[in-house]
Amino acid sequence: MTLIQGYLFRQIARPVVGACAALAGIGILSQSLEQLEFVVERGASLWVMVKLTSLAVPQLLAVILPIGLFVGALIALTRLQREQELIAAFAGGMTRWAAIRPAATLAAIVAGLTLVMNVAVQPWAQRAARDEAFAVRSDLAALLVEEGRFVKGPNGLTVYVQEIEQNGLMTNLFVYIDDGKSISTWDAAEARFSRIAGEPYLLLGQGSWQRYSSDGVLNYLSFDNHAFPLAGFMDEADQAVRYKPSDLYLHQLFDPTPQMLETAGTRGELLAEGHSRLSSPLYALTAMAMALSAILGGAFSRTGYGLRVAKAAGAFLTVRIVGYGVVAASAWNPWVNLLQYLLPIAAAAVALRVLFRALKPRLRKARRVVAMAGAGA
Repeated sequence: MTLIQGYLFRQIARPVVGACAALAGIGILSQSLEQLEFVVERGASLWVMVKLTSLAVPQLLAVILPIGLFVGALIALTRLQREQELIAAFAGGMTRWAAIRPAATLAAIVAGLTLVMNVAVQPWAQRAARDEAFAVRSDLAALLVEEGRFVKGPNGLTVYVQEIEQNGLMTNLFVYIDDGKSISTWDAAEARFSRIAGEPYLLLGQGSWQRYSSDGVLNYLSFDNHAFPLAGFMDEADQAVRYKPSDLYLHQLFDPTPQMLETAGTRGELLAEGHSRLSSPLYALTAMAMALSAILGGAFSRTGYGLRVAKAAGAFLTVRIVGYGVVAASAWNPWVNLLQYLLPIAAAAVALRVLFRALKPRLRKARRVVAMAGAGA
């Protein structure tokens, strides 16, 4: 890359990074508002909200990067053309291919980054977020405990806690269990929820257990420490994480196990997701091709390029929306998966044709002038 190409690359890359950062900020804010449910309704900590929001960023970036690339490239190219820096580069002998090479390099980098996000980072982050959300939703501490109130849980379980401290320690806990066959009670001076080997437990301290036997005799047991299992009070379906197609790795999407087909989705849905992961980076190339055609695909204009930019933005938005529709249709028609690749490639080809066709009238006019000058001589 020559010195002028390096300059053009930096001038285009900076607005692209700024546009992606601004869109990512808006997306993160939206995600954080959605995660407030875990803080308000589930009693989760602020750290859980931050963690879930951070884990949603890779999937968010896969959507934002092509859009940010398009917006940033339009801003940069408009300024370069308006200040006649590109015209000066062409006047210095730079060919059009050489001028657009920095933009094409940037688009290839964004496409590669999007591919890495889709193939490796997104499924890892989505699975981690799904596990964290499952732990919060299945946390009996949030479901069963409410300070100063008797809270009824599943399978005849009732829990009362006098006070819950900031560190999660519960004082003066009372547990009442009526399974339809017998009634038993537990009380403890202090208690804390925990997980042992992945199973939920209630760790009781300084407490006792009482239950009447079948012949009416009261059984009583006092203890210093006891681990009370809670798995029996959870539905079996709620004890396993159910992953969605967005949580699976690429090899799992193209070669799913029978269990994945039962829980994650049909084979068609998984194939559509897999091809979407591989084809979506192509929209970065489409975005840059459309941005270049909007600014360089016509004559220089001192009044601005508002109309051309609006047309390019509308075209890119239409192509991207149609692309999402193609992904949805691919779940039911496997052959439509081919369109996931053809659509962005065809849109980029049309944009490049518009970009290079703009030179042809000027070349014909220049040849005509040369011919007339030769005839006059």
